[in-house]
Amino acid sequence: MKRRYLSLLPTVAVVLAAFVPMQGKAQRTQKPPLHGKHWMAITGKPLAATAGAQLFQQGGNAVDAACAMLAATCTMWDVLSWGGETQALIYHPKLKKVIAINALGVAPTGATVDFFRSKGYEFPPEYGPLAAVTPGTPGGLCHMLANYGTKSLAEVLAPAMEMAAGYPIDAQTANSIERGKDRIKEWPYSKKVFLVHEGKEREAPEAGELFVQKDLLQTLTKLVEAEKEAITAGKDRKSAIMAAYDRFYKGDIADEFVRGSSEQGGLITKEDLANWKPIEEEPLHVNYKGIDVYKLQEWTQGPAMLQSLQLLKNFDLKAMGYNSAPYIHTLYQVMNLAFADRDFYYGDPYTEHRAPIQGLLSDAYAKARAAMIDPQHNNPAVSPGDPYPYEGKKNPYKALLQQRSQQFAPNSEQKKDFVPKHDVSAMSAPSAGSAAAPLASLPTDSIYMDRLLRGTTTVEAADAEGWVVSITPSGGWLPACIAGNTGVGMSQRIQSFVLDSLINPFNVIAPGKRPRVTLTPSLALKGDKPYLSFAVQGGDTQDQNLLQFFLNMVEFDMTPQQASEAPNINSNQLWLSLGGTKVDDRKPRSGSLLLDKRTTEATIKQLKKMGYSIQLGERTSGPINAIYFDQNHGTLWGGSSNNGEDYGIGW
Repeated sequence: MKRRYLSLLPTVAVVLAAFVPMQGKAQRTQKPPLHGKHWMAITGKPLAATAGAQLFQQGGNAVDAACAMLAATCTMWDVLSWGGETQALIYHPKLKKVIAINALGVAPTGATVDFFRSKGYEFPPEYGPLAAVTPGTPGGLCHMLANYGTKSLAEVLAPAMEMAAGYPIDAQTANSIERGKDRIKEWPYSKKVFLVHEGKEREAPEAGELFVQKDLLQTLTKLVEAEKEAITAGKDRKSAIMAAYDRFYKGDIADEFVRGSSEQGGLITKEDLANWKPIEEEPLHVNYKGIDVYKLQEWTQGPAMLQSLQLLKNFDLKAMGYNSAPYIHTLYQVMNLAFADRDFYYGDPYTEHRAPIQGLLSDAYAKARAAMIDPQHNNPAVSPGDPYPYEGKKNPYKALLQQRSQQFAPNSEQKKDFVPKHDVSAMSAPSAGSAAAPLASLPTDSIYMDRLLRGTTTVEAADAEGWVVSITPSGGWLPACIAGNTGVGMSQRIQSFVLDSLINPFNVIAPGKRPRVTLTPSLALKGDKPYLSFAVQGGDTQDQNLLQFFLNMVEFDMTPQQASEAPNINSNQLWLSLGGTKVDDRKPRSGSLLLDKRTTEATIKQLKKMGYSIQLGERTSGPINAIYFDQNHGTLWGGSSNNGEDYGIGW
């Protein structure tokens, strides 16, 4: 996993420079801003960004470059693997519309509530073959490339194949392998790939050592061979790429993947792979101050940012002042309201029951929810609202909401200082008589914070023609269970399901169903033209960080680089989506607030009076990557966070 608190602190001058308006062109940041006229490629590792730059230099468009970066990051184990999942937004300049790609795998045959309950789980497992949904990234890459790219699969995979043949591994990945070696030893195919010095004190590769993945190279070679054979047979470019897709999901690669998974106790069948396919769908969006912000549908947490923006329309953020106590308090309360809805209503829209997303994103619902915020106190009793009336329907889950609020209510000690300004009972506030375990007493220790902040990578690409791509891929992270001799690490995304409808009736595990994921690429348009492409890693904090990044630019006139380096806040008052198999591992930590360690004592004191439990950190956001489209000058600005190894190249 990527860790988010490793970089050195910026100087005071750098921090102050973050508040200089973009119009002033002040660029005093830890990392320089990126500028480009023709193209921009940004992702989680320098070598992977170089792969994107290669495709641009070969005449490819942003989709080609994004696919090359996606392939490279998977090969480099940039907190994901080829067996993971891909979520993407693409701006199509000819159609002038945003296209959403859902390449998330599904729960396999046999993955039922009863199955996991019988093994003692309260949530599905974090690691191993039982944590895997079907692979989505190979299919998502092929779909994007075939439909919106210009290059062949062979051209796009060339950098990744060269890496699989041997690339100098970075310290972060090498050390992650070493930390996870005890678990890696549980899986024979993983041990073969990762523990190249088995039996020595350090069994993982050393930083800078050539890391060779023969099995993965063979798998990628098979994909390219399938494409070449199809072209030789007279197939067109798109059909040839999809021939490679078929070999992965229906051919000999699928056979070996299923065999290797089954040997290690996995549930994925050949039929599961053959029946899965990526989905091209309409994204969701809201307008905030003339900017249309796009997110994927509610199988991601992306709509939580859209809900937050709807709520924030009811407040004058600029007048509060950047990261003042009133600003921090307002953001915290708004995010908690949105995440309470996420925790109960979001799930796979391609099932019998779909979330009331129209009501959740409506202006009227946002206004009603915003009216619940007490400007002087944190509300530890935030619960899901009732959006159904805002789309002309009755809520079929009212009884469940009431039962839920009683089961998971904060204790009386948490409530004693909370005096609601408005009647919250109508919005399913917890019962005062609940005997549930205290939420605030649950620890926010290093294990909890690891689960909250678990990372992945991001891919951002744009070109002069107007193509824009934002991807937040993930899954198959270290320590990964590799499926047989494919070299492909299996996803761990099944842990994002729930086993209890009391937590979320829309996200209960079932075969063929997609889990609700944290992954959340973002695009924004202004005047029907690209304005901003942005994404971040960091589990449940992703849409918290992206919301603040967006506000930094729109409300406080920061450049993308300034906004990516600026201090953030994080709320822990939400249900974790990753990690831990017990309810107490995942429960909200009411009032727990992470602040930048440079926050003034006066602000901290004021927030404590409002009922917050304060934590301080050197880094309060995952690595944010972004591309800003300077419509005044016809150029591209890039931002790549100073926290982590994320890297961008522009021309």
